[in-house]
Amino acid sequence: MHTYKDETMIKLKNLMTEDKQFQTYNIFLDDEREPKDCNWMNDSRYTNFKWVVVRSHDEFVHTLTDRFNRNEVPELVSFDHDLADVGGNDREKTGNDSAKFLVQWCIDNSINLPECLVHSKNPIGRERIKQTIKDYNRFQTRNK
Repeated sequence: MHTYKDETMIKLKNLMTEDKQFQTYNIFLDDEREPKDCNWMNDSRYTNFKWVVVRSHDEFVHTLTDRFNRNEVPELVSFDHDLADVGGNDREKTGNDSAKFLVQWCIDNSINLPECLVHSKNPIGRERIKQTIKDYNRFQTRNK
């Protein structure tokens, strides 16, 4: 039996559009850790599931778009916040940037948002990512 912390898991809709089915995968965004390292989450999916591990925001974006072109979408996404990912403008790209991209990408492609976990140990960053996901959920609820 899985034990999930409500504050770090936001489960949303089934992962299908009305007219197309996709193959699914799980994506883990973290610049240092592996999924098996997230023992504080008390969630066996980190050790039992197969994950595509990405280390930066740009790799996250590339993975989503490339796999979408192969009819694959994420079923489960786990976010870290602090990615030590500094781009050309010297602003760090964070897990929240990736969460915002995921939300907009799902809207643009008429795909339901996958289940999202936040494994970040940064409490402020964790809340920002959770808020981004909650905002999407409110948007979807109002636009039904």
